Amino acid sequence: MKLAAEVRNAVTPRAALLVIGVLALQLLFIASYVGALHNPKPEDVPFGVVAPGPAAAQAEARLAKLPGDPLDPRVLADPAEARQQIMDREIDGALIVDPRGTTDTLLVASGGGTVLANALHTIATEIERPQHRTVRTVDVAPASPQDFDGLSAFYLVVGWCVGGYLLASILAISAGSRPANPQRAIIRLVVLALSAILGGLGGAVIVGPVLGALPGSVAALWGLGALVVFSVGAVTLALQALTGIVGIGLAVLLIVIAGNPSAGGAFPSPMLPDFWRAIGPALPPGAGTWAARSIAYFKGNALSGAMQVLAVWAVVGTVLTLVMSAVRKRTDRDDAGEPAGADAA
Repeated sequence: MKLAAEVRNAVTPRAALLVIGVLALQLLFIASYVGALHNPKPEDVPFGVVAPGPAAAQAEARLAKLPGDPLDPRVLADPAEARQQIMDREIDGALIVDPRGTTDTLLVASGGGTVLANALHTIATEIERPQHRTVRTVDVAPASPQDFDGLSAFYLVVGWCVGGYLLASILAISAGSRPANPQRAIIRLVVLALSAILGGLGGAVIVGPVLGALPGSVAALWGLGALVVFSVGAVTLALQALTGIVGIGLAVLLIVIAGNPSAGGAFPSPMLPDFWRAIGPALPPGAGTWAARSIAYFKGNALSGAMQVLAVWAVVGTVLTLVMSAVRKRTDRDDAGEPAGADAA
C-alpha cells in the first residue's frame, strides 16, 4: 500500500497524460516516416512529350499506360516549351522524340530532386529499350555538385523549422506557456521576429557563401528563412496559447511528424504516397523546401504558392497568439473580481 501511495504521489494524472502523449508522438513519428519513405516510387509525375505529328499522341498514350501509372504525360509543342515548363516547375521531365534517328532526349531537373530525375531516366530507358532506341539525358536545372541528392534545401528548411519551434518552446518554458496579456504576447512575437531575421540570414550564408551547397540569391534565401522561422514559431506560440505546454507536442506533431516526411526532401512529392503528397505543400517544411529549390535552381519561378502558405501560417499563428492572450487577460481579471475597466497587473 505504501508503494502504491508513493507511485500515486510521484506520478500525477498530468504527468501520466504527458507520458502517454510522448508515447503517442513516438509511435506517430515511426508510422509517418516509415509510411512516407519506406517504398518510394513515382506516380503521376507531370511529364511532357514532344514529337512530330501523330507520333506525339502515340507516345503520350504509351506513357499513360505504363504499369503503376508512374507518369502523367501531356503533349507539348516543342523542346523550348518543355524546357520552360520544367523551369516553371509545371512538369518534372519531358521526352523529346526524334523519329529521324534512334536516340531520343530526356529532359530532367535534378535541382528539384536527384532521386526523381534518376527515376525518370530509368523509366525512359526501359520504355525505349524494346523499340531498340536509346535515351540521352539532359539536366535542365542541375543540382549543385556540392548538393548531394539535392537534399541541401530540405536540410536548410528543417534547420529553420527547428529554430522556430524551439525558440517558441523556450519562451514558453522560461516564462509560462500562455502569455499573461497581449503585451507579453507582442514581446514574444517581436523576439521571434528578430530571431527569424538572424536565423534566416545565418542559414542562407552557411549554405551559400560558406559551404557552396546551394546557388541562388542569398537575399532571397534570407527572406525565405525569416518567413519559415517566424511562421513555425508563431504557430507554436499559438498552440501553446491554446493548450498550454501540450502545444509543444502539437507543434512537433505538425512540423516534425507530419511536415518533414511529406516535405519532398529525401523523395520529391511525386514519389510519396497519396496522404503525404496531399499534406506536404500545405505545411511549412514542404512549402519551404519547394521555395528553397525554386530560388536555388529554377530562377525563383513558382514561388508564390509556397510563400502564401508560409504567410498564412505566420498570420494565423500571430492572430491566435494575440487573441488568446487577450482572452486570458480578461479571464484572469474576471476571476480576480476586477471591474471591467481595470488594468491587469
